[in-house]
Amino acid sequence: MAGNSQRRGSIRKASTKKGATKGTGGHNRKALEGRGATPKAEDRTWHPAGKRKIAEERLAAAREKHAPRSSRSKQNRAGDRANEVVAGRNSVLEALRADMPVSKLFIGTRLAHDDRTKEILAIANERGLPLFEAGKPELDRLTDDSVHQGVALVVPPYEYKDIDDLLDSAERKGQAPLIVALDSVTDPRNLGAVLRSAGAFGAHGVLIPERRAAGVTASAWKVSAGAAARVPVAREVNLTRALDELKKAGCFVVGLDGGGDTGVAEIPFATDPVVIVVGSEGKGLSRLVRESCDAIASIPISSVVESLNAGVAAGITLYEIAKARAEKA
Repeated sequence: MAGNSQRRGSIRKASTKKGATKGTGGHNRKALEGRGATPKAEDRTWHPAGKRKIAEERLAAAREKHAPRSSRSKQNRAGDRANEVVAGRNSVLEALRADMPVSKLFIGTRLAHDDRTKEILAIANERGLPLFEAGKPELDRLTDDSVHQGVALVVPPYEYKDIDDLLDSAERKGQAPLIVALDSVTDPRNLGAVLRSAGAFGAHGVLIPERRAAGVTASAWKVSAGAAARVPVAREVNLTRALDELKKAGCFVVGLDGGGDTGVAEIPFATDPVVIVVGSEGKGLSRLVRESCDAIASIPISSVVESLNAGVAAGITLYEIAKARAEKA
């Protein structure tokens, strides 16, 4: 019957009546916060780009694991490999005797000592050198698998000067500048021999070009017998331009080459500010350097021998100049 109040559902029950909603009072504020910026595709592990990144990382790790020791050493010892490493008992002992600057000295663990290693440790203790103990694998990596005999020395890079420093060195001593320039001398042992002669006969420095020339390495330092610590070495980009600057500063430039104008015993400008230029044993002076010279001097030698190496030629010439200057004094 219409209007029958007894029909179920015709009257809403009081218990189902919707009332006022209570506020959260800020309790659910964190639930409303966003998740932040969307991560890059390569950072999502489920994304194809992320899967490629993981695969590449695993491949790089596998390559590193199976790489040769010499390759890993350049990465694992990047700080030390930026410097030069001297390996072997004789080489390390000679370097220390020559007062070569040292960053680190490595001694192998359980090393069987002999007279050389005892002297190495004595010098290191006297100079207060940083001493590290290392196992054979570590020394192998440091020296690129060379024969180290349980001893290795890390040598810092040499600090080169410029030509003004060489001139200043002569001025401080109140002497006429005497500089040796090397043209395309690529053997570091020749450079070391020149440094030794320069120190013995009072030269104020050695000038070398940056390219196609030997630098002051551990080999050069050892041959110099410590002279590399006393004789400054300047390195310039262009040797010809550097010689022109020295000429403007008042120096005469004398080249050493066969068929010269005079012998080194009568070398011109010996008592004046002078730069002696020594060429390579095979090619001698380059054309541009030869044209920059004010005079060319030769060393009389037997016809059986074609030429002298740079170290010997520089030593003979510096001796003659030192002799001439001593006689004038």
